[in-house]
Amino acid sequence: MNICFIGGGNMANAMIGGLLQRGFAPTQLGAVEIDAANRERLRAAHGINVFAQLEAAAIAHCDVVVLAVKPQQLREVATQLGSLLSAQQIVLSIAAGIRLADLARWLGGRGVPVRAMPNTPALVGAGMTGLYAAALDSQQRERVETIVRTAGAFVWVQSEAEMDAVTALSGSGPAYFFYFIEALEQAGKELGLTEAVARQLALETALGAAKLAHGSADDPATLRARVTSKNGTTERALLSMEAHQVKAHIIAAARAAADRAAELGDELGAD
Repeated sequence: MNICFIGGGNMANAMIGGLLQRGFAPTQLGAVEIDAANRERLRAAHGINVFAQLEAAAIAHCDVVVLAVKPQQLREVATQLGSLLSAQQIVLSIAAGIRLADLARWLGGRGVPVRAMPNTPALVGAGMTGLYAAALDSQQRERVETIVRTAGAFVWVQSEAEMDAVTALSGSGPAYFFYFIEALEQAGKELGLTEAVARQLALETALGAAKLAHGSADDPATLRARVTSKNGTTERALLSMEAHQVKAHIIAAARAAADRAAELGDELGAD
């Protein structure tokens, strides 16, 4: 399988590195990157073919083209790409909000469009990607999964509307956890700990809790209850969170992110 990435940013770098680690040869991978410094970094880091502009030589032999550009750039890139595609080439978009119907229209009806929503932990191989496609055969599906598996775990959703929820939960989700870690660290400092100690306590606790939840058959509510002794310190903290409606505010924040993802689709897909 040959793959070309349009855009050479952090996510493309992470996916290219992951593919090489899984046995892909540099000759199977390519990238189109308009920035000269980024092109040189890609070439030096991975030894792949790098192109300064979108051209037939970059696309002709590819089974999959990964659109790793910002949502605001996707219309222009897809319009240029469409004339270079064959009917069976997969076009995997990782741009938030852009709907398949709009992508297919910009591609001129060529190629097989697929939506993916990865997140930044892909940079360390611990990402989570949501996937949606209108129709794929088994070989096409396997090709998509081979690519996104390099970034971490993945899940297919059944309707495109669910991709806005994926964006809100896992796409934007790392920022929520960073925010919580940031708050814990600040609390530690205000309680008299040094910044280094507060950060280590917050980071290791977050990592350990995630590992425990990931490896347990119990749901998070059960795990939480096991930490919470009657009239203890954890109960006092959780009662404070409930009094301040922390859970409700987190849910509202995720809804706001999903709403914004839908708005992006409307704004960027408008004629």
